[in-house]
Amino acid sequence: MKMNDEEVGQIVAREISDALNHYDSEYASDRIKALDYYLGEPFGNEIEGKSQVVSTETADTIEQIMPSLMRIFCGSDKYVRFAPRNAEDAEAAEQISDYVNYIISHDNNGYRIIDAWLRDALLFKLGVVKFYYDETTTVEEAEYEGLTEAELAKLLENPDIDVVAQSETVTEIVNEMGMLQPVAESYDIKVKISKKSGKVKIENVPPEEFIFNRRAKSLEDARFISHRTTMTVSDLVSMGFDEDEIVEHAGTAQVENEVERDVRFGDIGNGVETDPADDSQRLVPVFDSIVLMDADGDGVSERRRILSIGDTGAHILENEVTDIIPFAVISPILMPHRLVGRSIFDLTKDLQQIKSVLMRQYLDATYLTVNPRTVAVEGQVNFDDLLDGTAGGIVRVRNAGAVQMLSGTGVGNEIQPLMGYLDSVKEQRTGMSKASQGLDSNALQSTTASAVAATVKGAGQKLESYARTIAETGFKDLFRGILALVTKYQQQDRIIRLRNKFVPIDPREFDTEFDVIVNVGLGTADDEQKIAFLTQIASKQEQILQTLGANNPMVTMQQYAGTLREIAEIGGFKDASKFFNSPEQIAQQMQQQQAQQAQQGQQPSPEMMKLQQDFELKKMKIEAEIQLDREKMEAELEMRREELALESQLRAAKAITDAEISTNLPRV
Repeated sequence: MKMNDEEVGQIVAREISDALNHYDSEYASDRIKALDYYLGEPFGNEIEGKSQVVSTETADTIEQIMPSLMRIFCGSDKYVRFAPRNAEDAEAAEQISDYVNYIISHDNNGYRIIDAWLRDALLFKLGVVKFYYDETTTVEEAEYEGLTEAELAKLLENPDIDVVAQSETVTEIVNEMGMLQPVAESYDIKVKISKKSGKVKIENVPPEEFIFNRRAKSLEDARFISHRTTMTVSDLVSMGFDEDEIVEHAGTAQVENEVERDVRFGDIGNGVETDPADDSQRLVPVFDSIVLMDADGDGVSERRRILSIGDTGAHILENEVTDIIPFAVISPILMPHRLVGRSIFDLTKDLQQIKSVLMRQYLDATYLTVNPRTVAVEGQVNFDDLLDGTAGGIVRVRNAGAVQMLSGTGVGNEIQPLMGYLDSVKEQRTGMSKASQGLDSNALQSTTASAVAATVKGAGQKLESYARTIAETGFKDLFRGILALVTKYQQQDRIIRLRNKFVPIDPREFDTEFDVIVNVGLGTADDEQKIAFLTQIASKQEQILQTLGANNPMVTMQQYAGTLREIAEIGGFKDASKFFNSPEQIAQQMQQQQAQQAQQGQQPSPEMMKLQQDFELKKMKIEAEIQLDREKMEAELEMRREELALESQLRAAKAITDAEISTNLPRV
């Protein structure tokens, strides 16, 4: 039986309640503690009069990792590349790659989004982004004067134009008969023009606002996913919902975890925000959910996007079938069979606790060494003089030896090796160390080159593991989602600037069956290593082009130009067009040249004919060598077969002879 909105709302409310109980109980306290550790907040066990310093292992490690990850994912404006599954789709895949990269870097602030996404994952176990197609309508007024009837009719053909005011003007002249005769008619018009536009928007979702069913292993198999947030009454009305309906079911509760919010915004004060004076700015709990349910009663669950409001999220505003999960999540360290993995905080929290204790003990001991305690015989010392810390002051005593310094024992020799050991433990867990970053000059100078290389390589492997995990999970989901959104919702061409020229993009012609490749293939190699590697590739491409010509089956001029442009971009020149034409420009020029030759009926030049002949000769030579090698191999195989046959015959003859000899031997 088909469900109504009330029944759907009850299911959604039950899923929300269960997810909140699980998520807030399992993860909320960890997120609060992680943020406290990142900010270096006190542990709560501090003793007055003692050192209260806090180590910052969590923050230091994350800040060590972030530059490398940002360089890997944001080192250029090419975040992703779509690879074609067929040769004929190569051009379309290149255009899709350019468009998706444009959406991330130009339509959205890709750098800031990825930065927050990675930091959430490193600190809170889970980084979440939300992507959706945002359609907006803007209204402008315009006035036209002196339009002809044909121009007026043409203007009014546009369905997005509404007439506000219109007037007619008739021009008359006196004819030969002395009568007024109309000769022209013009129109003045005032209109409203509605312009619809849409683009993909990407937003960071705070981890405390993202909930899911407790047994979810991944987004694909999750029964329930939801973004719990607040929106104003004005925001919901502008989305097309009825104001009275919104106000009636708005509820009163705040959906944010108040404790987490207070920790996040602790530097600007805690407490509950005052209610707005304007009712349109009243906050409404909103749940944007993806739910698996059999709402149509056919016995098969389908994925539905449900937008609901209220304290429990039971009142449904939108309910539609969808094939897109508008979220992408990342964890630096995956946990098998769980959606949420492990964070850098999980690896460093105990180290931060231990180092804080050791640092406090070290500082307390140092304070006592520099300013030791004093032993004074009661009744033998003027305590006013003793407590007066004036340099060169006099302490009056009745007997010699009434005042003595109580010397303490330093603990630096014991604590410092232990601190170094904890640093090595952190390095083993996270891969981050001063040596791996090139910051420890002593270590780098006192160690062999191979040992230094091994240290750097070890750290790079850890970092590469983080990057590969992130790329193969959330980043691929994000890029596939963007392609699915523009293919489904963008209903008209869009003129954008790609590679220094304006081109029309129509995603309706795109095929969504492409392989997604995130640009982390070169791992953590330095730019110099990348350039050296690409230079070798360019050298091989150049050698093939020189040997086999431009029309060889292995390397095209476009591929060669792409390699050269990549070298220039890695070298810091974002506009490679200063040095080399794009592969598209090269292809266009070659097509134009071929078209001109065909139109003019020109014969190839002697140089081109000679190159073609040389290519054919080289091709024939290579084919002859291959045929010769094949014949040689076949001859060797035939010879080997004959040898084996002869050996088999000899063994058979020997076996017969041995049997005959054995038969003729006298029996004992």
